[in-house]
Amino acid sequence: MAKTVTIGAHDGGSFTGYLAEPASGKGPGILVIQEIFGVNQVMRNICDDLARQGYVALCPDLFWRQEPGVDITDKSKAEWDKAFALFGGFNLDLGVEDLKSSLAVLRKLPGVSGKVGTVGYCLGGRLAFLMAARSDVDAAVAYYGVMLADHLGEVGAIKKPLLMHCATEDKFVPKDAQARVKAAVAGNSNITLHEYQGNDHAFARVGGEHYDKAAADLANGRSAAFFKQHLS
Repeated sequence: MAKTVTIGAHDGGSFTGYLAEPASGKGPGILVIQEIFGVNQVMRNICDDLARQGYVALCPDLFWRQEPGVDITDKSKAEWDKAFALFGGFNLDLGVEDLKSSLAVLRKLPGVSGKVGTVGYCLGGRLAFLMAARSDVDAAVAYYGVMLADHLGEVGAIKKPLLMHCATEDKFVPKDAQARVKAAVAGNSNITLHEYQGNDHAFARVGGEHYDKAAADLANGRSAAFFKQHLS
């Protein structure tokens, strides 16, 4: 079952999130972090799939401070232009605070039993990495996070399990940045990084230009096993 929930921001105001619940009505929680296209059908489908796996999944609207209710696709230049404009205007630190507020709401939902994890894609992958470092989330998964080389000073703060899916041909992450991230996280036993050779950014976005079913299935299978291990 899907519904909309309201989340209070730490500095006033409120925003919404898409919530999908398992048929049983109860399960561990997973905070789903959007790409640069808002809480669109791709994100809602991810939440619905997690609900089918037995999780309570919440995807908050992180662009609400700029424009509430963004719901666009990757199918036109106009939508890409808008997505990059929103990305450019996004306040990263406030985004993390909004995710912390969302995490607190998720933990308190009556259907959430046990632990709460997070999974993010693209911009959301960057934010999942930061949530692993800055919040009390129990486990985090980051798909092709961008600009992670800017945050390597926070690697030591990651005390809970973090799973990273990285594309070796990611057009948004230069090779030298990939190497620096890989070297930095290697020293933290809480972090597992998988590389997907020959794959480009957003290889797991169903219907996307660079979608690769084999790589997506491998990454999603690893994520499912990871959450089962750390959230049960």
